[in-house]
Amino acid sequence: MTFAVLAEPARRQILDLLRERPRSVGELTAALGLSQPGTSKHLKVLRDAGLVRVRAEAQRRWYELEPGPLAEVDAWLAPYRWMWADRLDALERHLDAADEEKP
Repeated sequence: MTFAVLAEPARRQILDLLRERPRSVGELTAALGLSQPGTSKHLKVLRDAGLVRVRAEAQRRWYELEPGPLAEVDAWLAPYRWMWADRLDALERHLDAADEEKP
């Protein structure tokens, strides 16, 4: 379920914004360039998946990142990291060599 939710680019962008700090629907709508109903629909999907939580404060609702499900995704990805680590190490060696060749 979490992977299906994360497949949508706008939802990933919402999570990126919430990683910085809690935000209101209005802030998220402005940052995303979506309509308020569109933003709310994405927030509902994220809430239902347990990826965000909402906190009411007076008349505003603040959306916050819920890290638990993301930790599960991270744990699932852990065995695959060796593939990226080797490539990143190779890139680092290549860039270091290129820097050494510069006059």
